[in-house]
Amino acid sequence: MSEQNQAAAAEEDLALVRLCQDGDREAFNRLVTRHRQRAFAMIYQIVRDEQDAWDLAQEGFLKAWKSMGRFRGESAFGTWLHRILSNVAIDWLRRRRGSQVGEFDDSRGISGVEPGALTVPRAELGPSERLSDQELRVRMDEALGKLSEEHRVVIVLREIQGLEYQEIATRTGASLGTVMSRLFYARKKLQTLLKDVYESL
Repeated sequence: MSEQNQAAAAEEDLALVRLCQDGDREAFNRLVTRHRQRAFAMIYQIVRDEQDAWDLAQEGFLKAWKSMGRFRGESAFGTWLHRILSNVAIDWLRRRRGSQVGEFDDSRGISGVEPGALTVPRAELGPSERLSDQELRVRMDEALGKLSEEHRVVIVLREIQGLEYQEIATRTGASLGTVMSRLFYARKKLQTLLKDVYESL
């Protein structure tokens, strides 16, 4: 999406938010429709379960509706919404941590949901790639699924959502040093898992 289109989308979001703040539920439905695909993709990257991701996206949107009066427009609505959604996903992981040991079951895929460019490596793709965009997304998704829960969360927050280290530390409840360490090891593992992908770019 071009900068001009992004600015127009942000303005439309803001207009819908103002209607929501006046109690317009239809405006909120339109916001949900505009953001639900990216919301689902982001949460799925954290929790690695399709049904849980949809449930958590719904929970996050409900929290956003209840918090709409506190939105002041200091950031884009999408940024504000994704902060709520990632907090919902992280809280869910914390609740699960006590009852589950080990990795999540990654056997379930995204069944027809197009996650967009969120999982594509940060590289300019030329016309002579040996891998298509879709193949890259699939490989990145598979690689993310092989990371531990702690490593996957910090990678999603940093590389997909673009958060600063301190904000990641705040959201995850980890120290800044722990966040940096987890990111280091997560990146190393991704580089190993995707070595052939980056060599082909």
